[in-house]
Amino acid sequence: MARGINKLSVKAVAAAREPGLYGDGGNLYLQVADIDGAGPTKSWVLRYMIDGRARKMGLGSINDFSLAEARERARQIRQKLADGVDPIEARLAARDAARKETAENVTFKAAAEKFLEVHEAGWRNDKHKAQWRSTLASYAFPSLGTRPVKAVDAPLINAALAPIWAKTPETASRVRQRVERVVQWVKDGMPLPATAKAKRVAHHAALPWQEIPAFMAELRQRDSISARALEFTVLCAARTGETIGATWPEIDLDGKVWTVPAARMKAGKDHRVPLSDRVVEILRDLPREKGAPYVFPGGKEKSPLSNMAMLELVRGMRPGLTVHGFRSVFKDWASESTNYPNIVSEAALAHTISDKVEAAYRRGELLEKRQKLMRDWSAYCARPPVVGANVVEIASRARLEA
Repeated sequence: MARGINKLSVKAVAAAREPGLYGDGGNLYLQVADIDGAGPTKSWVLRYMIDGRARKMGLGSINDFSLAEARERARQIRQKLADGVDPIEARLAARDAARKETAENVTFKAAAEKFLEVHEAGWRNDKHKAQWRSTLASYAFPSLGTRPVKAVDAPLINAALAPIWAKTPETASRVRQRVERVVQWVKDGMPLPATAKAKRVAHHAALPWQEIPAFMAELRQRDSISARALEFTVLCAARTGETIGATWPEIDLDGKVWTVPAARMKAGKDHRVPLSDRVVEILRDLPREKGAPYVFPGGKEKSPLSNMAMLELVRGMRPGLTVHGFRSVFKDWASESTNYPNIVSEAALAHTISDKVEAAYRRGELLEKRQKLMRDWSAYCARPPVVGANVVEIASRARLEA
């Protein structure tokens, strides 16, 4: 009776010349190929089925592995299969991990220079290019340049930027963002930048942040549910859907917190919004419809405000603006006019932090810091507008809102 495994012999392996597969049993085969008539080449392969798929895995040339060694390699792979592991996928994962380990062992300076080499061609602003290079050279390379990328974490970045954090917080914040972007780029496998076509995103027209007091002063003069909803949205840096779906059980007027449930959040997580005194005042003055839960009732009985109501109001006041654009105004104001760390404004906008380095800064919800931020934002929005200020011109910018 034929043997189930170990069917081949060393002599048979040496003698095989016809192209084809010669089975040794146990899914192991000797593969003989003749490419372009150059003579036979021989290698080992393992054939198997997993999840309904037929797969073939190369085990190396007979010049590198003897018959006995090929059988041992096949035995080890069959053990993985018995454990439900696809050996091809496991091999690929190991290679990917090795490549990532090699990449992350590159020094931060080398990685940053490679990042700039790959991305600078797509940056049209020469000043932006120069700032990237000069700020990294001045503030990051001295302490981080010789470190491997995988070692660049929150404590190291903090230490590098500590000397300028109080003196020039805006510069420090930008340098930190640039360092983190380089680190994440390496972790992501050093991807090439997207093509111009792939970069096309929706544009949300937005006022320059310096002009928001004038806009809000005009908005406060309007007496309608949509006007109060828009003012609420701007002061909370909220999305349209979050506002029009707001219900009274979500609002804690005494605690001055609005808890938006995960079902209405883009990130799929509950989001607590600190409420400024002006927002609480808006809420207390709103009429309540008996038996209806919505904070901002619509035209139909027991229904919320239309999702177009605020947009139509904005377009009537400043043609071309969008409700979503006010989130950009808030972000620009926080970045350019305050000393709050980037993560605080990002948390206020309920943006998801995918970067582990950035995420390391965030502990909990940063609710206390966000309370101060939203209070300052409300105070800024309530400033008397500058007499004679031109509030008609619109600055349009692309905003990727995660």
